[in-house]
Amino acid sequence: MSDEIKVFKVNQQVVYPSQGVGIIKAIQEKDFKNEKVPYYTIYLEVSDMTIMVPVGKAEELGVRAIVPQEEAQRALELISEDFEPIPSDWKLRYQMNLDLLKKGSVLDIASIVRSLYHRSKVKELPILERKLYDSALKLLEDEISFSLHKPKDEVESLIFARLESK
Repeated sequence: MSDEIKVFKVNQQVVYPSQGVGIIKAIQEKDFKNEKVPYYTIYLEVSDMTIMVPVGKAEELGVRAIVPQEEAQRALELISEDFEPIPSDWKLRYQMNLDLLKKGSVLDIASIVRSLYHRSKVKELPILERKLYDSALKLLEDEISFSLHKPKDEVESLIFARLESK
């Protein structure tokens, strides 16, 4: 890991893995173990929640800038591409997808949505997997809509049109 810390700015939109898009409302120092530690205060609109993340831990926790438009478009393309069959054992599949979700890249999230959508067409997803699919879909819609400056319902339509093109 490099010593260089990616620094986000106040009012910058960021993605917090498994939570969605947030906006940095402040960068402030807090006392922690007799030391002044800088924290990002991030407001997550999707859950109406504010979280504080130590600046030095943000990258390790997977906080990242919203992807550029080209990458958002690439995620949309990925949804309609062919893919490897996924394990039929749902526990194995769930763990695989959960690990991808924690990595949090927009392409990882798109591949979760794609594989679980198609799996659900074959057989109803178990409850845990259904929740994972719903979370991934919401995260994908959220980030793509911010990246492409399009309303969420329009992005949702784009995603399903591509999923159903297979």
